[in-house]
Amino acid sequence: MSKPLSLARLLLISTALIAPMAAAQTTDTSTGGTAGAGQGATGDAGMSTTPSAADEAAAAQGNVDVSIPGADIVVTGRRTTNISQSAPQVVNVLSAADIKRTGEGDIAGSLQRVTGLSVVSGGFVYVRGLGDRYSLALLNGSPLPSPEPLKRVVPLDIFPTSVIASTLVQKSYSANFPGEFGGGVINLTTKAIPTESYLEIGFGSSANTESSGQLGYTHYGSKSDWTGFDDGTRDVPGLLKQAINSGTPFSNIPRADLRAIGMSFENSNTSVVQRTNSLPFNFSGSLNAGTAFDVGSDGRLGVIATASYSNKWRTRDNLQQASLDVEQGAGKSYQQVATDNQVTVNGLLGFGLELGEQKLRWTNLYIRDTLKRSALAVGRNDGQIQGADYMTQSTAWYERQLINTQLVGEFKIGDSLSIDMRGGYANSQREAPYERDFEYVRTNVDTAIDPVGDRFINALNRQRGDAAITFSDLSEDLWSGGIDLSYKFSPDVTLTAGYAYSDTKRTSSRYELHFDATNLPVPVQQLRPDYLLSDLSIQYYDISLLEFSGNYPVYDAALKVHAGYGQVQAEVVPGLTINAGVRYEKGDQSVTGVDVYNTGVTPFNQIKKDYWLPAVTVTFEASPKLQFRASGSKTIARPQFRELIAQPFLDTDSNRFYRGNPFLKDSQLWNADIRAEWYLGREERITGAAFYKKIENPIETFTTITDTYAVTTSFANAPEATLYGFELEAQKYVPLDGWDSPFFQSRRIALIGNYTYTQSKLKVSEGDTTIPYTYTTGDLPAASDYFLDGVPLTGQSDHLVNVQIGLEDTDKLSQQTLLLTYASPRVTSRGPNLQPDIKEVPGITLDFVARQGITLPGGINSELKFEARNITGRKFQEYQQAGDTKVYYNRYKIGTTIAASLTVAF
Repeated sequence: MSKPLSLARLLLISTALIAPMAAAQTTDTSTGGTAGAGQGATGDAGMSTTPSAADEAAAAQGNVDVSIPGADIVVTGRRTTNISQSAPQVVNVLSAADIKRTGEGDIAGSLQRVTGLSVVSGGFVYVRGLGDRYSLALLNGSPLPSPEPLKRVVPLDIFPTSVIASTLVQKSYSANFPGEFGGGVINLTTKAIPTESYLEIGFGSSANTESSGQLGYTHYGSKSDWTGFDDGTRDVPGLLKQAINSGTPFSNIPRADLRAIGMSFENSNTSVVQRTNSLPFNFSGSLNAGTAFDVGSDGRLGVIATASYSNKWRTRDNLQQASLDVEQGAGKSYQQVATDNQVTVNGLLGFGLELGEQKLRWTNLYIRDTLKRSALAVGRNDGQIQGADYMTQSTAWYERQLINTQLVGEFKIGDSLSIDMRGGYANSQREAPYERDFEYVRTNVDTAIDPVGDRFINALNRQRGDAAITFSDLSEDLWSGGIDLSYKFSPDVTLTAGYAYSDTKRTSSRYELHFDATNLPVPVQQLRPDYLLSDLSIQYYDISLLEFSGNYPVYDAALKVHAGYGQVQAEVVPGLTINAGVRYEKGDQSVTGVDVYNTGVTPFNQIKKDYWLPAVTVTFEASPKLQFRASGSKTIARPQFRELIAQPFLDTDSNRFYRGNPFLKDSQLWNADIRAEWYLGREERITGAAFYKKIENPIETFTTITDTYAVTTSFANAPEATLYGFELEAQKYVPLDGWDSPFFQSRRIALIGNYTYTQSKLKVSEGDTTIPYTYTTGDLPAASDYFLDGVPLTGQSDHLVNVQIGLEDTDKLSQQTLLLTYASPRVTSRGPNLQPDIKEVPGITLDFVARQGITLPGGINSELKFEARNITGRKFQEYQQAGDTKVYYNRYKIGTTIAASLTVAF
């Protein structure tokens, strides 16, 4: 195995990438015929941190383009133009000027500046660290589903800052937003009309100390895998399609037909794992453009477009263990080396039309995220053959795709009435053809007793070897629409009402087949996977197929929501404002097992409930810079489809198998916050807040384990939970213009930090029950069989710390920032059989990001970006612990990543 790629070597590589570009930088941008990186910025083009004049003026006046349900942010009777201060809720709004000033190239990066947000791998942004379940993302006020149907939120690093007019983060609930509001909502508003034409071209490369240039594994697949699109090699074979569509159980299909199906599978291209001694570096490219045209006397038509491509490699050398009794140590222990090749293709095309004060937006989004996985593992399993070694091989191809289109109309009728209308359609797909798994066994028994005791063999009998192939497919359609009316009765009173509708339908299928042989000759048992399952072997040794899909390999799921709301915003007396409203939401969610084998039984589970969801926020302005808020609300959290459908699936991030639970119920949340905000300046503030949540029927993850150490994670409702804590945040800029050096005249130090302390407890009493996915009939299981009273909620850390220290130039793009994050240990799943919980230890992560505006020959403005992520080399650790004994479910080195990129603006 090659030696790890050291941080020093990576720095040398990055220096080689940067040095030629840095040589092109113009030292004096104030002379000559071309503007420097920070000059001549009058519109959207260019990589400057200096906003355009139009954007800066709009932000200074508080005129920020925000498209959310309920028209724009309603501000009544406030004397400040700071939107975060004057808004009726706890919000952070990044205007186009603010986004430009951060110098970030994508929205996920710019949101790192917002207190209470955490950005995790892949650009996923969580509000208050509450994770996937309690975060909501909207695009122009309409639902923004994830391209990964097994996740709830979308990776926001796909949105370049050049196409976004504003980003709103709201942490307190108001009735104009969907009722599934736990931690908060992130709303992106696309630009309707670019202020001037622009074109940006970017490319970059990165390397990781644990992956790039290191040993890894891959399989051929198809010749077009590098594009993220299969060339047809992995299409479901016609014979298998016929068998599935026939409605005949595989056990009733003639053996000769099963052999024919087995021989129709693509063999060596999908089953031979190949060793790669030096994995390639990651690379990416992007193209962003926008322009506008005059239409008539007072109209303007704008067009924005973006496209990007990235190709990344990641290898994890992972220790995976399991135990029936943690104090006795691991009964199963494997060392797995898995290599993932992730290819992502994104595109956005938007049109905007402004006719006077009337505005139309048509936004179209395409995301395709493909993961090619190859893995080998060796270990022992005391639940099977004692003392034997097991070698497993896995290959897989996951295609995930999102197509989203939406139309938004914002109309003003006179000075008092505003009407917003929005409609959208989204389709999400996940296809996983040819998930292949092989298991070979070496008994380590003396060859006098077992002639092949010193060799790995696969007898295809699921005792001394196995081979499985799985085909799964998921498709989801989402239709949404809404209308909002806002009427201003006076400068101090505004009434808003609206209606929203969404209809989601999902079909999910999963067929798992195992190859089966009897008395396979020993020489054949020692063959590599593609020879073992060659046409000759299948035909000559009568290798057949067994189905392990269960009685219901296909499930349909649906969720239809009708909602209406009304809210009032009023300044009751000078300095005291109230925002109060109520939302009525009626939801009908169901999961149906499709009776493909005509058993006469169709399992059906339904959650059909309606809710009244009140919300109120009171703001008291003690002085122009100091104000206090108090808010209370009721919200809900519905189970996600992936949590309801009783099918197993592999989460490639956690490297763990999950299974849904059709018996889940909605969670109801009662929320209360009090908050003090002291605004030192337009971008500077100190805030403190205390919060409390009571959750009825919280959905918790729990883990089950069999006597053969087969581990499955599922979901169930705990009876009740409470969560409370406080958060402190501060943002301060220190100008350096007083220093006696031209270098510091336009520079400042950015100091941003926040701390969140949280405590949560499950409440489990005698007589409480729950329904796990294993339930069939009879009395409901006791909740105390799965949950312990007083333990914290899954996913919750007691301490969260985010600190940013940066040096930035206010005249041109020049930023150097250190980012430190810390999260204390958190539970990822309840332990099996009331054993200790499974915990993750996130620890401390230190990153460094530098951006520099440069001018290439010809006066072309460009941005050079350098990143060093996980500088301290934090490891991923997820384990159970009893005393001094630890059982690691996942333990691997994350590695340090060094990245460099160049973006050129025309």
